[in-house]
Amino acid sequence: MVLRKNILITGASSGLGEGMARQFAARGRHLALCARRTERLDELADELRAAYPGITVLTRALDVNDHDRVFTVFEEFRAELGGLDRVVVNAGLGKGQPVGTGRFDANRETLETNLVAAAAQIEAATGIFREQRGGHLAVVSSFSAIRGLPKNVTAYAASKAGISSFVDGTRLELRGRGIAVTELRPGYIESEMTARGGGNLLISSAESGARALVKAIEAEPRRAYVPAWPWVPLTLVMRFIPGRFLRRFV
Repeated sequence: MVLRKNILITGASSGLGEGMARQFAARGRHLALCARRTERLDELADELRAAYPGITVLTRALDVNDHDRVFTVFEEFRAELGGLDRVVVNAGLGKGQPVGTGRFDANRETLETNLVAAAAQIEAATGIFREQRGGHLAVVSSFSAIRGLPKNVTAYAASKAGISSFVDGTRLELRGRGIAVTELRPGYIESEMTARGGGNLLISSAESGARALVKAIEAEPRRAYVPAWPWVPLTLVMRFIPGRFLRRFV
């Protein structure tokens, strides 16, 4: 397996992004971290540099909905590190509201961030990988990409299904170019996003979830449900459960 030494993570100031940064730092990887909230990002970078003196940790402010800046920041990181071996497209939003309730603004923002902005990040990363003739693209989608969902999750599930299709097409496009492409479909993992949804018996801790994500990314599969238990067997339930029952559990 190729050692991916220089890793870029978007949305790295909290949640899954922060957790993955900690896991990769512990493995001795150099990190390029970006997010909107630079204060939290810089605190994390200082902590990781102190804990692991042998690694480089770079930070940049980035709102992924500023598409031109996505390309600029990725190129700046590439120049400073001397190349990018892996890009983890992680920045996302779970702000949706039930359809037809007057909150199209929230649904539009969710779709724009999780689909259009994610596509911009994929474009920026794969452009660099094409020039380098190698690299690994890992995109954090969601278990909810499997099918359409009601209530507050409609726009979120649609955005994740869309980016899942975009990742599949990207993989086909890059076939034979030495560029690995992985789609990650996490289930419920402790984060600010899942905290807003209330309690859930299936939720994993932030640390165990990040550890499972990084383990899956390092293996570089085409697609991974994370953690594997219980989310792999639940894929069958999600695909075939009648909609009238599904609504009760969302």
